[in-house]
Amino acid sequence: MPQQPANRPMSRSEKETETEASRLMEFVEEALGLVALNSRTDVESMESIADRIERSARNLSVALREIAQERRALDKGDRLAS
Repeated sequence: MPQQPANRPMSRSEKETETEASRLMEFVEEALGLVALNSRTDVESMESIADRIERSARNLSVALREIAQERRALDKGDRLAS
């Protein structure tokens, strides 16, 4: 995620997005590792990581939508102030 200007800290939604994106990437890497093992004994692990990927992706999409709403509101406020 690009760094914020020094005068504006990251919003809660931006922090959540960064955290969830990192978490999702870790889960995807873990899933790829499980698939590469080609083991039939890791079925439970695959189902577990699938659940974590699903939750993380959902959390990421919620955080991204919150950022979009925040920025839309800022843009609208800027246009009204002009």
